[in-house]
Amino acid sequence: MNTKMRLIGFTMLLIITSGFTECYRPVGRGDWLPRHIRTVGIPPFQNETQRFKVEQRFTASMIDEVLRRGRTLDVLPSAENADAVINGTIRSFALRPVLLDDFGRARLFEVTITVSLTVRDQTRNRILFDNQNYIFRGEYEISSDPRDFFNEEGPAVERLARDFSRSVVTTLLEGF
Repeated sequence: MNTKMRLIGFTMLLIITSGFTECYRPVGRGDWLPRHIRTVGIPPFQNETQRFKVEQRFTASMIDEVLRRGRTLDVLPSAENADAVINGTIRSFALRPVLLDDFGRARLFEVTITVSLTVRDQTRNRILFDNQNYIFRGEYEISSDPRDFFNEEGPAVERLARDFSRSVVTTLLEGF
């Protein structure tokens, strides 16, 4: 009797769960991009700000992230002969003090960068992703001792560019 009940219970469990096999889609499969896209062109981002080399950092970070995460994708330096192209423009760069020390000097700064980004499927001539107001924020701290001063703006922009490219590539590959 016990064996018969276990067999019936196991059969019922198998029947109930077998209907849900197509509902589960594991995260991280990376198949959101259309299958015909094998090459991605990433031309240099444009810079509409007065900051030096910001667009170079964002372009390099985007190329590194696509190469690291998009294992089946080839990266080209221009839109020519690419199945898809990622166009970006650095629209604004803002730097503002957030925290002051006892003498009224800024110790903590917030960096805000706004990027316009479009990903276009060139073979089917359609836009896969478009965000004209992609905002990223980061912060950095300045040492209170003038002898230990090191300008942290460059490393902060590097971190921001890395976070930006991770977010974009995750959106492109995973569809989030």
